[in-house]
Amino acid sequence: MHNYMKILIAYYSRTGMTKKVADIIVGKISGDAEAIRDKVSRSGVKGYLISGRDAMKRKLTKLEDLKLDAEQYDLVIIGTPIWGWNMSTPIRTYITENKDKFKKVAFFCTMGGSGDQKAFLEMEIIIGKKPLGTLALKTAEVVKNEYAEKLEKYLEKLQ
Repeated sequence: MHNYMKILIAYYSRTGMTKKVADIIVGKISGDAEAIRDKVSRSGVKGYLISGRDAMKRKLTKLEDLKLDAEQYDLVIIGTPIWGWNMSTPIRTYITENKDKFKKVAFFCTMGGSGDQKAFLEMEIIIGKKPLGTLALKTAEVVKNEYAEKLEKYLEKLQ
C-alpha cells in the first residue's frame, strides 16, 4: 500500500466471518477499521431469517452513529456478508448514505456459496464507482484459513 494513502476498512459482520477478514486486511495494510452497527438485532435463527428477507427486499435499516468519516479517506474498502444473494442490509444502508463521500472503493464479501458478483455489481451501481478490486471468500475458506493467495492478489490490485 502507498504510505500516503489513507485507507478505511468499513464492514458489517453478523457472525464474525466478515470481521475476521476485515481484521486480516487491517493487519496487512495500515488502515482504520469501522464496524458498521445495525440498530436491529440480527442474532440467532430469527435474526438470520429477518436478515435474509430484508436483504432480498433491498430494505434499508437504521445504523448506529459512525466513528469515522469516509470523506477523510482516499480509499474505502467495504466488506459485507452475502444474505440471500445480496449485500447485507447494514452495508446497503451504509453505502446509500455515504456514497458521495467515497473517493475510491474496493469490496470484499464472505458467503456460504454464491451471490458475490450480483452484490458487487449492485454496490458499484449504488456508489457510482468501479471498485479497484473485489474479493469473495466462502465461509469454509475463512474458517480453514485457505484464502492467502486470493487475499494477496486482491491487495495488489489496491496499490
